[in-house]
Amino acid sequence: MNFVIPDIAPAAPELVLLVMACVVLVVDVYMGDRWRRLTYQLSQVTVVATAVLCIAATPAEPVLTFSGTFVSDGLSGALKVVMLLIGYYAFFYTRTYFEERGELRGEYFVLGLFSLLGMMVLVSANSLLTVYLGLELMSLCLYAMVALRRDSTTACEAAMKYFVLGALASGMLLYGISLIYGATGSLQLDVVGPAAAELGRDNLVLVLGLVFALVGVAFKLGAVPFHMWVPDVYEGAATAVTLFIGTAPKVAAFGMLMRVLVNGLEALSADWSQMLTILAILSMALGNVVAIAQRNIKRMLAYSTIAHVGFLFLGIIAATPGGYAASMFYIITYSLMALGSFGMVVALSRKDFEADRLEDFKGLGREHPWFAFLTLILMLSMAGVPPFLGFWAKWAVLKEVVAVDQTWLAIVAVMFSVIGLFYYLRVVRHVYFDDAAGEVHVGPGQDLRVMLSSNALVILVLGIYPGALLSLCVATLG
Repeated sequence: MNFVIPDIAPAAPELVLLVMACVVLVVDVYMGDRWRRLTYQLSQVTVVATAVLCIAATPAEPVLTFSGTFVSDGLSGALKVVMLLIGYYAFFYTRTYFEERGELRGEYFVLGLFSLLGMMVLVSANSLLTVYLGLELMSLCLYAMVALRRDSTTACEAAMKYFVLGALASGMLLYGISLIYGATGSLQLDVVGPAAAELGRDNLVLVLGLVFALVGVAFKLGAVPFHMWVPDVYEGAATAVTLFIGTAPKVAAFGMLMRVLVNGLEALSADWSQMLTILAILSMALGNVVAIAQRNIKRMLAYSTIAHVGFLFLGIIAATPGGYAASMFYIITYSLMALGSFGMVVALSRKDFEADRLEDFKGLGREHPWFAFLTLILMLSMAGVPPFLGFWAKWAVLKEVVAVDQTWLAIVAVMFSVIGLFYYLRVVRHVYFDDAAGEVHVGPGQDLRVMLSSNALVILVLGIYPGALLSLCVATLG
């Protein structure tokens, strides 16, 4: 029997990350508490090395390996670099957060590295089986991260809810995959695509498979009506864990959406565009309206996430290369904004005090003008106020929807965006116009201030010069 040895070069970043994650795990087990920072430092070195390797290893043309189940192309390379960049910032914020509380343990960094590995596999999937494997590796690590605080009732409750609902969504996705396989006779997306085009929209089994697969993707993104886990998990998890869950996995879920719907089932775009239209309207409506009633900023940002997912869908609904690029631009923009927003909550928190109420931002403008300015950038960008980056992200997806003669959908999106202005501006009001009940604390260490400042200033600079990032997204999907 002849065995074909796969070309592992396209998967070199994943292999390096896998090996280093195992090394970090062993180091953490044997080094003890005295050397706990070594785990963090090795994790950061791993993330940086993997990102550099991703940039170097991304080919000019798509390359398939592992019997056609894994693809390395421009889309996967760009998304991996973004996720690793987010991971680098998330690990830094996490170290600051847990170190101040005396809870710095290596489990978070090990789970974070394996979760990033799952995300990277997910965005490089060229097989529905690889999609499922990457998704489960990512998800199982996230469930464990939420439950890291074993003594916290809210964290354990959030982890259980996340796990149960996530398992249900994974089961639906797996059932959808089995239906697609039954209809097309293949799991490889480059084979499923032509087969789906030949079968057409009249094949009931294929359409049912699409529906169940879309449920799985919508759950991971937190779209209505599959959003039930989002506010509870965001509030129940430690802020540093919420920061990670609310950023990098969203980028991975976008990659999953592109692989399954665009690479595999683009022939059914007329069907999934209608489904996504319903999900987009529901997500924008519920996310923006319910966020107004929140007094906990983590829950407010959770409903904000749901609303942003609705906007993300607009570019996909257009079902054009420009629309896909606009959605990619949107998810990268959103992840950077969410990273900074949760980073600000981390900065204002301290031992025995979580700055997770809106009132905790009162007086920031008087006591810490620079951080008040950073908060202003983040909130106005999230709200989509020109000329900040969030405005250009919304403009990009709205333009693509109008281009395919769905102006009514763009008008609906703008209406809900105006509603969303209220709860973002409320934070700004607390920062600049309300007096603090006590001292406003900003986290220790100059390095935290530098990282948070760089996070917000990147958003400001990209808002002034959005063309560079948008051109990169267009080139990636060109």
